[in-house]
Amino acid sequence: MRTPPVSAPDPTRSPARSAAPWYPVNLVIDGASVLVVGAGPVAARKVQGLLESGARVTVVAPQAVSVVRNDARVRWHSREYRRGEVASYALAIAATGVREVDAQVSADARASHIPVNVADVPELCSFTLPSVLRSGELQVAVSTGGRSPAFAAWVRRRLESVVDDTLGKALAVAAEVRDELHAAGMSTEIPGWHEAFDAGFLDLVAIGDREAAKALLLDRLGVAQ
Repeated sequence: MRTPPVSAPDPTRSPARSAAPWYPVNLVIDGASVLVVGAGPVAARKVQGLLESGARVTVVAPQAVSVVRNDARVRWHSREYRRGEVASYALAIAATGVREVDAQVSADARASHIPVNVADVPELCSFTLPSVLRSGELQVAVSTGGRSPAFAAWVRRRLESVVDDTLGKALAVAAEVRDELHAAGMSTEIPGWHEAFDAGFLDLVAIGDREAAKALLLDRLGVAQ
């Protein structure tokens, strides 16, 4: 998979001085070849997130923490980063903590139109990684545009009491109804979804009455059962 070119921000401009907000996007990286430069604790967290999304991860670092060394899914090259090698990948993350190395990875990625993230250095990034809260396939991402990852993580934790298992299950029911409407040749761009969600849909899902929840959705959408 080759990710569409993403222009990196001007390294001389920090996000605080940027005139436009950053554009949020979810990347499909299942099966994509991703390079991670660095293999310390920070890089290891990035590697785990990439693996969870189905990426084929290559790590380049002279030393690696055990969670990286011992993961059979990771291809680890025990050496320094080689200038320009990022061009062989769809996505790159630099997390060495060495400014010169991280800056070189960023420059090489920009030159090859490869999206790049440099841990804790937003001015060297063409994308940042939000703090993510998951419930099933539901994802709630909190981003500060690279200004304060710690604050994003704090906000995410405050949302954990709201985004519980019920929302993940509710998403699954709503998605099933949407798929059934598509299969019947019907548009899902119709009013009634929000009305149904506010009319006890979550309560039905919470008590495990999936069929009643589906019936409520179909009723509010005006679909004959």
